[in-house]
Amino acid sequence: MIPMGPRPDASSEAVSRRMSVARRKDTKPELDLRRILHSRGMRYRVVYPVPGRPRRSIDVAFTRAKVAVFVDGCFWHACPDHRTQPRANSEWWMEKLARNVARDRETDQHLATLGWTVLRFWEHENMAKAAGVVERVLHGESSTAGISS
Repeated sequence: MIPMGPRPDASSEAVSRRMSVARRKDTKPELDLRRILHSRGMRYRVVYPVPGRPRRSIDVAFTRAKVAVFVDGCFWHACPDHRTQPRANSEWWMEKLARNVARDRETDQHLATLGWTVLRFWEHENMAKAAGVVERVLHGESSTAGISS
């Protein structure tokens, strides 16, 4: 990949403050999903390193079953339903978000070559339904209908 240019300055102090407090892990949707999975008796690892890919991690990992679960934020991962395009520094952000999506696809492919099943959910999805999909996959049911990718 071609390196991006330097990160531009924030367009305002309010934007800078908002971005600095944005969670990178333990977001509400992630916590909701983990709480549901745990209440159903499932045990997992959190922020588990992606093997062979430094600085990447799996949100919820079932290491024995090799199931990787990601809960993607609509902004950072360019949700087709809820994506927004910042007006300030728009070219830089367009490139940044496209690189995030490309990195996600590469991570999915890398994990698949290592024998992992990758499940991705958007932050706006119903986490009880997402937990049901995870549960079915862990119990060996091959139907993964309804999984966002």
